[in-house]
This record gives sequence, structure tokens and C-alpha cells, in this order.
Amino acid sequence: MSLVVYLGALVFGMSSVLLLRRPRTAVRSPLTLSTCVAIALGALVFVCAAPATLSAVNELTGVPNFGAPLTYGMLSAYSCSVLVLLINWRGGPRGRVRRMVLRSIAAYGALVAAIVVLFALADADTERLTDLDTYYANTPFMREMILLYLLGHSAAMLVMCAVCVKWGREVTGLLRIGLRLILCGALLDVLGFQLAKYTAVVARWSGHDLDFLSTTLAPPMASLAALLCAAGFVLPRLLPPALAQWRGLGDYRRLDPLWSLVKSVSTAPRPPASWWQLPQARLQWREVSIHDALLALAPYFDHRVRERVRDTALSAGRSPHEARLAAEAAMLADAARRAAAREEPPESTGTYRLHATEVSGTGGLVELAQALDRPPAGAAPTAAPDGAAPPSMA
Repeated sequence: MSLVVYLGALVFGMSSVLLLRRPRTAVRSPLTLSTCVAIALGALVFVCAAPATLSAVNELTGVPNFGAPLTYGMLSAYSCSVLVLLINWRGGPRGRVRRMVLRSIAAYGALVAAIVVLFALADADTERLTDLDTYYANTPFMREMILLYLLGHSAAMLVMCAVCVKWGREVTGLLRIGLRLILCGALLDVLGFQLAKYTAVVARWSGHDLDFLSTTLAPPMASLAALLCAAGFVLPRLLPPALAQWRGLGDYRRLDPLWSLVKSVSTAPRPPASWWQLPQARLQWREVSIHDALLALAPYFDHRVRERVRDTALSAGRSPHEARLAAEAAMLADAARRAAAREEPPESTGTYRLHATEVSGTGGLVELAQALDRPPAGAAPTAAPDGAAPPSMA
């Protein structure tokens, strides 16, 4: 069972690390900070609840079952952090948010203190690592302690369910999907973990034995609930930047034909070699380097080449935009050949801006790279002066 519980801790912990990838920014954002704290406390709850951890804590402290109030106190702190997260998520006047946060902390702080006091007053000398809730269900003070921690956790999860249902009607997109995942996780916690615990404890009160609900069913339900809640927490915040990085990787690769053509004339400083650089950082450097190369090649642009290829592409039935891209690709290939051969710039004069330099972002460069890689049908090869080979379009 320790493996199942530790798996839940790992899921929660990794979610917290992903959200806290920029510590300085997270500390300045109450919502991000409260989200990370809630997820981290959830991970600690799973670590503390594992039988292996309970045994180690009991042995280190020399107090049988000392891990129980530690785990229950941690679970209460997690429940409090969930409420604080919901308060920050909802927002509102700063003073009101602060008062609600302080009230939640005070209420659950009193609950944790009550758990510690009740454990100190109870007679729980027999170590129980997996079935403490049911074994001590009828023991004075332990009974109240068990009931208190369950009620405190239930209150937080039920509030979370209510808030997710309400907000789920008001938002759209990834935020709605995240709220639905959190709702599923919270419901699974209530119906899978807590209901199993309540049923097993009440069964003990009535003289029946349904301990398997608490020892066998509840832990995996809690782990699965943690997985869903963690996904709901991180999805709206991490999926958009992840998709942006994925699109950046695609654009970076689509720029290969253009970069292969102009990289020899680019004077932009190369970034430090880092295999771990994110795709968007690589794309930004490549975009800057290509624009630098285009400036260097501008004096070699032969507008006669551009006009000839443009007219040919229009005659072949291409749209004006496609014809312009094909013409610019041919002119750029011719300019790169002239620069590589150290030829004199062509006699044709005039200023011309490539489509790629007129639009923001990498879209224009990607279109130019694709035009280089796949020239439209009907674009005639350009004869180079002095018997030189025609410019390559690939």
C-alpha cells in the first residue's frame, strides 16, 4: 500500500514543481503560491500516510501511533490550503480576501490543535499502521480525533465541489476543463475515500467489521482523486505554454530550408550551446539570425528575377500572394548564390521589403521557407549571368 500512496505523493509533488518553475514570479502571485502550497501539502499528506513513513515516524519519536496526529494534522492543513486556494481563485477586494484567508487558517489551526490534544489524552499504545481509524474507532478521544479530521476534510472537499460546479457554468475553455477535473477528483475523494472511511468507522461503532473499506479501498481512491485534482490544477496554467512551445518547435523545424540558405551570411551572435533550451528560445534566436541575414543579402536582390518569377507564377494560375512568395524565394536564392560567390551586386536598384519583414512573428518567415522548399509549379528557373548555374530553390 505504501507504493500506491507514494505514487499519489509523486503526482502531487511534480505538479507543484511544474507550477513553481519560476519561484520569484510565483511568490508575487497569491493564486500561484496558494496553488503550489495546496499541492505540496497534498503530497506531504500522502508521504505521511504511507505505512512505511508511519513506522519510521513512530520509531524515531518513540511514541506508538505518533504518525496518526501528524498525518491528520497535515491533512487538515491541506484542507485549509484548498479553501485558501479557492478564496484566492475567486478574488475580490484585498481586505475581504485577507479576512477570509485568516479565518480559514484560524479554524483549521484550532482543528489541528484539537487533534493533537485528543491524541495526547487517548490511550493508543498499540501501533496500527494501516487500520488505525477502525481499530480505535471506539476508543475515547481517539474516536473524536478520527471524526474531527474526517469532518474537517469533508467540509473542504464539499466546498470545493460546490465552487467548481458554480464556476464551471461561468467559464469556458481550459479553465472549465480544469474545474471539471478538480470536481471529479473532489467527488472521488468524498465518495471513494471519505465515504469508505465513514462507513468503516460507523460499522465499528455498530459492532460490524468493514475494515477493508478503510484499508483496501480508501487509499487507491485517494491517490486517483489526487491525480485528477492535480491535473485540474495544472492543466489551465501549463497547457497553453506547453502548446506554445510545441508550435515553436514546429516553426523552428519549418524554417530549416530558409536557415540553410542564409546562415552563412548571418552575423548575429550565436547563443551558448544548451541542449535544454526551450523551443521558443531557439526559435527566437533563429528568427533574429534570419532577419539579420536578410538585411545582409538585401543589396544582392535582383528585382528582375523577382518580377520574372512572379509573372510566371501568375500565368500558371497562382494567387497574387503565392506568386509573391515564389518570386521572393527565387530572388533570395539568387542573392544567396551571388553573396556566396562574392559577386558584385546586380545593377537593378530600388528598395523592396520582403513579405516576411512586413508581418510580425515567424509566420512570414515560415511561408518564405516553405516557398523555398516547395516552389509552385510554373516558376521557371532563373538563368544566372555569365553562364553560372541557376539559383537553387531547395
